[in-house]
Amino acid sequence: MTITSMAHPSAPQLTVGVDTHLDVHVAHAVDQLGRSMATVSIPTTPAGYQDLLAWARGLGEPVAWGVEGTGAYGAALARFLAANGQAVVEVNRPDRQARRRRGKSDPVDAEAAARAVQAGQVTVTPKAGTGQVEMIRSLRVARATAMRARTQATNALHALLVTAPAELREQLRGLSATRLLGAAAELQPGPVISPLAAAMLALGILARRSQALSAEITTLTTQLDRLTATTAPKLVALFGVGQDSAGALLTAAGDNPDRLRSDACFAMLCGASPIQASSGKTARHRLNRGGDRQANAARSRRASPKRRSSAASNATSPGRCSQHSTRQATTPSPQPLDIHRSVPHSVHRSGR
Repeated sequence: MTITSMAHPSAPQLTVGVDTHLDVHVAHAVDQLGRSMATVSIPTTPAGYQDLLAWARGLGEPVAWGVEGTGAYGAALARFLAANGQAVVEVNRPDRQARRRRGKSDPVDAEAAARAVQAGQVTVTPKAGTGQVEMIRSLRVARATAMRARTQATNALHALLVTAPAELREQLRGLSATRLLGAAAELQPGPVISPLAAAMLALGILARRSQALSAEITTLTTQLDRLTATTAPKLVALFGVGQDSAGALLTAAGDNPDRLRSDACFAMLCGASPIQASSGKTARHRLNRGGDRQANAARSRRASPKRRSSAASNATSPGRCSQHSTRQATTPSPQPLDIHRSVPHSVHRSGR
C-alpha cells in the first residue's frame, strides 16, 4: 500500500489581526490552519509600520490583514499596507458577549480580528483616504466646526446684549444681524472699569470672532464647491444635490467607491435600507437606524425637492390634471427608492 502525503506550501499563509491605539498597535498572526504564530507591539510611526510588515513577512506570507478602526487610529496603517500591496479588511471591535467570555486585552483583540478575517465574518474594504474625497472630508470637518462656533458666538452676543446696560442696548437696538455684528465689532470700550466697558469689550470680541469665522466658512465653502464639482460632476448635476449633500455622499463612499459592490451596499452604508424584523407568522421590516447619518440626511434632502418639483409639475402641467381627473389618473410622485437609486449610480460613475 502506498501512503501519500499532502503537499503543504513552503511558507505559512498568514492572516494578521491588528488592534489599533493612539501610540501603539498590537498585531497577532495566525496561519492557514488557524494556529497562533506570534504577537507583536509596534509604535504608530512610519518606522513602526515598516517593522510590522517585515515581522509578518519573516513569519510567512501575509495574505490578509484585519485592522480595527481604519477610519480612526488604524487609518495610517491601513494606507501604508495598501500602498505596499497588502490586502486589508476593516474589522469592527469584538462582540461584547465574546469579550465577556474571553476577557479583554490587546493581544486577545488582535487575535479576534485575525480570526474574524479568516472566518469570512468581515469583508469590508476600508476607505483609501488618498484622493480628493479625503480632501473633501477634511474641509467638511473644518467647515462644520466653524459653523457651530459661529452660531455659538452669535447666540452669546445676542444673549449678552439682552442684559447689557440700557445705553448700549439702545445704541444697538433694531439692527439687522449683519449690521449688529459690524457695529459691535467697532465698539471702543476704553479702560475696563465699569459694567458698560466690560459689556462693550465682550460684545466686540464676540462680533469679531463671528466675522472671522464667517470668513473661514466662505473660504472653505469655495474650496468645497471646487472639489465636489471636479470630483463628481455627475453627482453635483443631479437635481437637489448641492455641495453639502454631494460632500456627505462622497465622504461616505470614500476615494474607492468600487468597494461598494451594489446599490444595496450603498443603501446599507447610508442607513437607508430596510431591516428584517420578522418573527413567526409576522413578516415585516423596520427602519435602519444605523449607517452614516450625514449621508442618510443628504439622501433625504435629495428626495424632498424632487417630490416637491414633481407635485408642482403635476399640478401646473396642462392636460395632466383636469377638473374631472381622479387622483389615480395623475402622474404619481417618484418613490423614494427610485429617487435614491440615482445617487449611488452618480457616486460610482462620477467620472473620476
